[in-house]
Amino acid sequence: QAQLVESGGGSVQAGGSLRLSCTASGYTVTSYNMGWFRQGVGKEREAVASISHWDDTTYYDDSAKGRFTISRDSAKNLLYLQMNNLRPEDTAMYYCALSTLWDRRPLRRDDIGVWGQGTQVTVSS
Repeated sequence: QAQLVESGGGSVQAGGSLRLSCTASGYTVTSYNMGWFRQGVGKEREAVASISHWDDTTYYDDSAKGRFTISRDSAKNLLYLQMNNLRPEDTAMYYCALSTLWDRRPLRRDDIGVWGQGTQVTVSS
């Protein structure tokens, strides 16, 4: 069954780091526009970072710029999100996402055709 499965979430103190991984089964991560979204309690799901299928161009939400890095490993067929200098406001469920659209722009929630089940990130002050 084709699916996306996230791992690497956890609880850290402010200023700490986490690396999220997304295992893609039935999909090749380099063949799609892919990204990471997050949803805090009582909030809408929002895009954090995305990476272009065409040329690996990366896009970041303003809150993530300079702290988060999205990347993918074609050999392992994994998508990553390296998160540094975490803040309490980064606390959320983080979702791996795949789009079957081919636009060259940051991913939006409506672009997503496949979602992972999510991994929780909790940052304490």
